[in-house]
Amino acid sequence: MSLRRLPARAVYININNPERRNALSLKVLDNLCAEIEKYNTPPGETQALLLPGFQPQYLRSIFPKRVKGKQPSPLHAKYKWLRDGEEWQRRRGELPRVLILRSEGPVFSSGHDLAEPALDSNSSDFDDTRNLFRRCADVMALIRRSPIPVVGAIQGLATAAGAQLALATDLPVAVASAEFQLPGMSIGLPCTSPSTILSRKLGAAFTYRMFALAERVRADELPGGVVDTVPNEAALEKRVFDIADKIIQSSGQAQAMGKWAYWIQALIGPQGGSRGDVIDEYYLAGKWAAEAMTVHTRSDIAQEGRKAFLEKRDPVWHGR
Repeated sequence: MSLRRLPARAVYININNPERRNALSLKVLDNLCAEIEKYNTPPGETQALLLPGFQPQYLRSIFPKRVKGKQPSPLHAKYKWLRDGEEWQRRRGELPRVLILRSEGPVFSSGHDLAEPALDSNSSDFDDTRNLFRRCADVMALIRRSPIPVVGAIQGLATAAGAQLALATDLPVAVASAEFQLPGMSIGLPCTSPSTILSRKLGAAFTYRMFALAERVRADELPGGVVDTVPNEAALEKRVFDIADKIIQSSGQAQAMGKWAYWIQALIGPQGGSRGDVIDEYYLAGKWAAEAMTVHTRSDIAQEGRKAFLEKRDPVWHGR
Protein backbone atom coordinates (compact mmCIF):
# COMPACT_ATOMS: atom_id res chain seq x y z
CA MET A 1 0.00 0.00 0.00
CA SER A 2 1.36 3.39 -0.99
CA LEU A 3 0.99 5.76 1.94
CA ARG A 4 1.37 9.50 1.46
CA ARG A 5 3.31 11.73 3.80
CA LEU A 6 1.52 12.97 6.90
CA PRO A 7 2.47 15.55 9.52
CA ALA A 8 4.29 14.25 12.57
CA ARG A 9 1.92 12.57 15.07
CA ALA A 10 -0.68 11.83 12.42
CA VAL A 11 -1.01 8.13 11.56
CA TYR A 12 -2.93 5.96 9.13
CA ILE A 13 -5.41 3.24 9.95
CA ASN A 14 -5.98 1.18 6.86
CA ILE A 15 -8.69 -0.87 5.22
CA ASN A 16 -6.20 -3.25 3.68
CA ASN A 17 -8.18 -5.78 1.65
CA PRO A 18 -7.60 -4.78 -2.00
CA GLU A 19 -8.18 -8.24 -3.44
CA ARG A 20 -11.76 -8.08 -2.10
CA ARG A 21 -12.44 -4.43 -3.02
CA ASN A 22 -11.51 -3.42 0.54
CA ALA A 23 -14.40 -5.42 1.94
CA LEU A 24 -14.97 -5.30 5.69
CA SER A 25 -14.28 -8.91 6.55
CA LEU A 26 -14.17 -9.90 10.21
CA LYS A 27 -10.37 -9.83 9.99
CA VAL A 28 -10.41 -6.27 8.63
CA LEU A 29 -12.88 -5.13 11.30
CA ASP A 30 -10.79 -6.73 14.04
CA ASN A 31 -7.70 -4.97 12.68
CA LEU A 32 -9.45 -1.57 12.61
CA CYS A 33 -10.57 -2.02 16.22
CA ALA A 34 -7.06 -3.03 17.25
CA GLU A 35 -5.49 -0.05 15.45
CA ILE A 36 -7.82 2.51 17.05
CA GLU A 37 -7.25 1.02 20.49
CA LYS A 38 -3.47 0.82 19.98
CA TYR A 39 -3.14 4.48 19.08
CA ASN A 40 -5.16 5.44 22.17
CA THR A 41 -3.25 3.21 24.62
CA PRO A 42 -0.39 4.90 26.53
CA PRO A 43 3.03 3.19 26.53
CA GLY A 44 3.26 0.63 29.30
CA GLU A 45 -0.53 0.43 29.74
CA THR A 46 -2.96 -2.20 28.48
CA GLN A 47 -6.25 -0.28 28.30
CA ALA A 48 -7.08 2.34 25.68
CA LEU A 49 -8.04 5.79 26.94
CA LEU A 50 -11.40 6.40 25.30
CA LEU A 51 -14.01 9.09 25.74
CA PRO A 52 -16.73 8.50 28.34
CA GLY A 53 -20.19 7.35 27.30
CA PHE A 54 -22.17 10.10 25.58
CA GLN A 55 -24.57 10.90 28.41
CA PRO A 56 -24.99 14.42 29.83
CA GLN A 57 -25.04 13.28 33.47
CA TYR A 58 -21.44 12.11 33.18
CA LEU A 59 -20.32 15.75 33.15
CA ARG A 60 -21.09 16.15 36.87
CA SER A 61 -19.22 12.95 37.69
CA ILE A 62 -16.08 13.83 35.75
CA PHE A 63 -16.09 17.54 36.66
CA PRO A 64 -17.89 17.50 40.03
CA LYS A 65 -18.59 20.47 42.26
CA ARG A 66 -16.61 20.24 45.48
CA VAL A 67 -18.96 19.22 48.28
CA LYS A 68 -17.45 18.88 51.75
CA GLY A 69 -17.57 15.30 53.00
CA LYS A 70 -18.81 13.88 49.68
CA GLN A 71 -16.61 11.43 47.84
CA PRO A 72 -16.25 11.98 44.07
CA SER A 73 -17.58 9.44 41.57
CA PRO A 74 -15.20 6.72 40.30
CA LEU A 75 -15.46 8.48 36.93
CA HIS A 76 -13.70 11.47 38.49
CA ALA A 77 -10.49 9.48 38.87
CA LYS A 78 -10.92 7.40 35.71
CA TYR A 79 -11.10 10.44 33.45
CA LYS A 80 -8.52 12.63 35.14
CA TRP A 81 -6.55 12.49 31.88
CA LEU A 82 -9.45 14.21 30.10
CA ARG A 83 -9.76 17.19 32.46
CA ASP A 84 -6.21 17.65 33.80
CA GLY A 85 -3.52 19.02 31.48
CA GLU A 86 -0.59 17.51 33.33
CA GLU A 87 -2.25 14.09 33.44
CA TRP A 88 -3.09 14.33 29.74
CA GLN A 89 0.53 15.08 28.92
CA ARG A 90 1.87 12.35 31.20
CA ARG A 91 -0.31 9.60 29.80
CA ARG A 92 -1.12 10.73 26.25
CA GLY A 93 1.81 12.99 25.45
CA GLU A 94 3.51 10.48 23.15
CA LEU A 95 0.39 9.19 21.40
CA PRO A 96 -0.76 10.30 17.93
CA ARG A 97 -2.96 13.36 17.68
CA VAL A 98 -5.04 12.41 14.65
CA LEU A 99 -5.95 9.20 12.80
CA ILE A 100 -6.46 9.00 9.03
CA LEU A 101 -8.73 6.19 7.84
CA ARG A 102 -8.04 5.28 4.24
CA SER A 103 -7.69 2.58 1.61
CA GLU A 104 -6.16 2.30 -1.85
CA GLY A 105 -7.70 1.67 -5.26
CA PRO A 106 -10.95 2.67 -6.98
CA VAL A 107 -13.11 1.35 -4.11
CA PHE A 108 -12.87 2.88 -0.63
CA SER A 109 -14.77 -0.09 0.75
CA SER A 110 -17.36 -2.44 -0.69
CA GLY A 111 -18.86 -3.16 2.73
CA HIS A 112 -19.24 -6.62 4.22
CA ASP A 113 -17.71 -9.47 2.25
CA LEU A 114 -20.69 -11.50 1.00
CA ALA A 115 -18.37 -14.47 0.49
CA GLU A 116 -17.65 -14.74 4.21
CA PRO A 117 -18.65 -18.08 5.76
CA ALA A 118 -20.54 -16.15 8.45
CA LEU A 119 -23.18 -15.24 5.86
CA ASP A 120 -23.55 -18.79 4.53
CA SER A 121 -27.05 -20.24 4.83
CA ASN A 122 -25.54 -23.58 5.86
CA SER A 123 -24.49 -22.15 9.23
CA SER A 124 -26.53 -23.78 11.99
CA ASP A 125 -26.91 -20.66 14.11
CA PHE A 126 -26.64 -16.90 13.99
CA ASP A 127 -23.55 -16.49 16.15
CA ASP A 128 -20.95 -15.93 13.40
CA THR A 129 -23.18 -13.56 11.47
CA ARG A 130 -24.19 -11.68 14.61
CA ASN A 131 -20.53 -11.31 15.60
CA LEU A 132 -19.67 -9.91 12.15
CA PHE A 133 -22.33 -7.20 12.24
CA ARG A 134 -21.71 -6.37 15.89
CA ARG A 135 -17.99 -6.07 15.24
CA CYS A 136 -18.83 -3.50 12.60
CA ALA A 137 -20.85 -1.58 15.22
CA ASP A 138 -17.81 -1.79 17.53
CA VAL A 139 -15.64 -0.04 14.91
CA MET A 140 -18.16 2.80 14.54
CA ALA A 141 -18.36 3.20 18.33
CA LEU A 142 -14.56 3.27 18.67
CA ILE A 143 -14.32 6.02 16.06
CA ARG A 144 -16.81 8.07 18.05
CA ARG A 145 -15.10 7.38 21.38
CA SER A 146 -11.55 8.00 20.14
CA PRO A 147 -10.33 11.16 21.91
CA ILE A 148 -8.30 12.06 18.86
CA PRO A 149 -10.22 12.98 15.69
CA VAL A 150 -10.54 10.39 12.94
CA VAL A 151 -10.34 11.78 9.39
CA GLY A 152 -11.82 9.75 6.54
CA ALA A 153 -9.95 9.95 3.21
CA ILE A 154 -12.44 8.65 0.64
CA GLN A 155 -10.98 8.21 -2.81
CA GLY A 156 -13.57 5.94 -4.41
CA LEU A 157 -16.81 4.01 -4.16
CA ALA A 158 -18.13 3.42 -0.63
CA THR A 159 -20.99 0.94 -0.48
CA ALA A 160 -23.11 -0.50 2.35
CA ALA A 161 -20.98 -0.82 5.50
CA GLY A 162 -18.19 0.93 3.57
CA ALA A 163 -20.41 4.01 3.29
CA GLN A 164 -21.29 3.62 6.96
CA LEU A 165 -17.62 3.53 7.89
CA ALA A 166 -16.73 6.53 5.71
CA LEU A 167 -19.45 8.72 7.25
CA ALA A 168 -18.75 7.51 10.79
CA THR A 169 -15.44 9.37 10.72
CA ASP A 170 -15.29 12.76 12.43
CA LEU A 171 -14.07 14.59 9.35
CA PRO A 172 -14.82 12.76 6.08
CA VAL A 173 -13.07 14.15 2.99
CA ALA A 174 -13.86 12.74 -0.44
CA VAL A 175 -13.05 13.20 -4.09
CA ALA A 176 -16.16 14.85 -5.53
CA SER A 177 -16.76 11.97 -7.96
CA ALA A 178 -16.53 9.28 -5.25
CA GLU A 179 -19.87 7.54 -4.93
CA PHE A 180 -21.87 6.32 -1.95
CA GLN A 181 -24.42 3.54 -2.17
CA LEU A 182 -26.68 1.38 -0.02
CA PRO A 183 -27.11 -1.52 -2.48
CA GLY A 184 -28.59 -4.12 -0.14
CA MET A 185 -32.17 -3.87 -1.38
CA SER A 186 -31.02 -4.98 -4.84
CA ILE A 187 -29.85 -8.32 -3.41
CA GLY A 188 -32.66 -8.82 -0.92
CA LEU A 189 -30.60 -7.85 2.15
CA PRO A 190 -31.57 -4.26 3.11
CA CYS A 191 -28.69 -2.11 4.39
CA THR A 192 -30.31 -1.72 7.80
CA SER A 193 -27.09 -1.43 9.77
CA PRO A 194 -25.28 0.98 7.38
CA SER A 195 -28.34 3.24 7.37
CA THR A 196 -27.92 4.00 11.09
CA ILE A 197 -25.02 6.34 10.43
CA LEU A 198 -26.24 7.68 7.08
CA SER A 199 -29.70 8.59 8.36
CA ARG A 200 -28.19 10.62 11.19
CA LYS A 201 -25.64 12.34 8.96
CA LEU A 202 -27.63 12.83 5.74
CA GLY A 203 -31.19 12.98 7.08
CA ALA A 204 -33.85 10.30 7.21
CA ALA A 205 -35.65 11.13 3.94
CA PHE A 206 -32.49 11.34 1.81
CA THR A 207 -31.08 8.15 3.31
CA TYR A 208 -34.32 6.25 2.80
CA ARG A 209 -34.17 7.01 -0.94
CA MET A 210 -30.66 5.56 -1.00
CA PHE A 211 -31.85 2.65 1.14
CA ALA A 212 -34.95 1.78 -0.92
CA LEU A 213 -33.64 2.50 -4.43
CA ALA A 214 -30.01 1.35 -4.06
CA GLU A 215 -28.88 4.25 -6.25
CA ARG A 216 -25.36 5.65 -6.19
CA VAL A 217 -24.88 9.25 -5.06
CA ARG A 218 -21.76 11.32 -5.70
CA ALA A 219 -19.96 12.86 -2.75
CA ASP A 220 -20.69 16.37 -4.04
CA GLU A 221 -24.42 15.50 -4.21
CA LEU A 222 -24.72 14.58 -0.55
CA PRO A 223 -26.79 17.07 1.46
CA GLY A 224 -25.67 19.52 4.08
CA GLY A 225 -21.97 19.65 3.36
CA VAL A 226 -21.54 16.46 5.38
CA VAL A 227 -18.53 15.47 3.30
CA ASP A 228 -15.72 17.88 2.53
CA THR A 229 -15.29 17.41 -1.23
CA VAL A 230 -12.23 18.05 -3.39
CA PRO A 231 -11.77 17.79 -7.18
CA ASN A 232 -9.24 14.95 -7.43
CA GLU A 233 -6.94 12.63 -5.51
CA ALA A 234 -4.05 15.09 -5.44
CA ALA A 235 -6.35 17.63 -3.80
CA LEU A 236 -7.53 14.90 -1.41
CA GLU A 237 -3.99 14.28 -0.22
CA LYS A 238 -3.39 17.99 0.31
CA ARG A 239 -6.67 18.53 2.16
CA VAL A 240 -6.09 15.54 4.44
CA PHE A 241 -2.58 16.80 5.22
CA ASP A 242 -3.89 20.31 5.98
CA ILE A 243 -6.66 19.00 8.24
CA ALA A 244 -4.24 16.80 10.15
CA ASP A 245 -1.82 19.71 10.55
CA LYS A 246 -4.54 22.01 11.91
CA ILE A 247 -5.60 19.39 14.47
CA ILE A 248 -2.01 18.82 15.58
CA GLN A 249 -1.45 22.55 16.00
CA SER A 250 -4.42 22.77 18.39
CA SER A 251 -4.63 21.43 21.94
CA GLY A 252 -5.08 17.66 22.04
CA GLN A 253 -6.93 17.86 25.33
CA ALA A 254 -9.25 20.55 23.96
CA GLN A 255 -9.95 18.44 20.88
CA ALA A 256 -10.85 15.44 23.07
CA MET A 257 -13.07 17.33 25.50
CA GLY A 258 -14.63 19.29 22.65
CA LYS A 259 -15.39 16.14 20.65
CA TRP A 260 -17.14 14.54 23.61
CA ALA A 261 -19.13 17.65 24.51
CA TYR A 262 -20.01 18.42 20.88
CA TRP A 263 -21.62 15.07 20.13
CA ILE A 264 -23.61 15.17 23.35
CA GLN A 265 -25.10 18.57 22.55
CA ALA A 266 -25.73 17.51 18.95
CA LEU A 267 -27.99 14.71 20.16
CA ILE A 268 -29.85 16.56 22.92
CA GLY A 269 -33.46 17.15 21.94
CA PRO A 270 -35.33 20.47 21.96
CA GLN A 271 -36.82 19.83 25.41
CA GLY A 272 -33.44 19.11 26.95
CA GLY A 273 -33.75 15.37 26.73
CA SER A 274 -31.92 13.00 24.46
CA ARG A 275 -33.56 11.26 21.52
CA GLY A 276 -34.90 8.02 22.92
CA ASP A 277 -33.52 9.02 26.38
CA VAL A 278 -30.13 7.62 25.37
CA ILE A 279 -27.36 9.82 24.01
CA ASP A 280 -25.00 7.08 22.88
CA GLU A 281 -27.45 6.23 20.14
CA TYR A 282 -25.04 5.36 17.34
CA TYR A 283 -23.87 2.27 19.17
CA LEU A 284 -27.31 1.22 20.41
CA ALA A 285 -28.85 1.74 16.98
CA GLY A 286 -25.94 -0.13 15.45
CA LYS A 287 -26.44 -3.12 17.77
CA TRP A 288 -30.17 -3.27 17.02
CA ALA A 289 -29.57 -2.99 13.28
CA ALA A 290 -26.85 -5.64 13.47
CA GLU A 291 -29.37 -8.03 14.99
CA ALA A 292 -31.92 -7.17 12.29
CA MET A 293 -29.37 -7.84 9.55
CA THR A 294 -28.44 -11.13 11.21
CA VAL A 295 -32.05 -12.22 10.83
CA HIS A 296 -32.25 -10.85 7.26
CA THR A 297 -29.29 -12.94 6.12
CA ARG A 298 -31.22 -16.16 6.76
CA SER A 299 -34.16 -15.28 4.54
CA ASP A 300 -34.58 -17.10 1.21
CA ILE A 301 -34.53 -13.77 -0.61
CA ALA A 302 -31.25 -12.67 0.96
CA GLN A 303 -29.66 -16.04 0.24
CA GLU A 304 -30.70 -15.90 -3.43
CA GLY A 305 -29.45 -12.30 -3.70
CA ARG A 306 -26.12 -13.20 -2.12
CA LYS A 307 -25.71 -16.24 -4.37
CA ALA A 308 -26.59 -14.21 -7.48
CA PHE A 309 -24.11 -11.50 -6.48
CA LEU A 310 -21.29 -13.99 -6.04
CA GLU A 311 -22.20 -15.75 -9.31
CA LYS A 312 -22.40 -12.38 -11.10
CA ARG A 313 -25.95 -12.87 -12.35
CA ASP A 314 -29.33 -11.25 -11.79
CA PRO A 315 -31.24 -12.64 -8.81
CA VAL A 316 -34.45 -14.56 -9.36
CA TRP A 317 -37.05 -13.34 -6.90
CA HIS A 318 -39.93 -15.59 -5.87
CA GLY A 319 -43.17 -14.09 -4.60
CA ARG A 320 -42.28 -10.70 -6.05
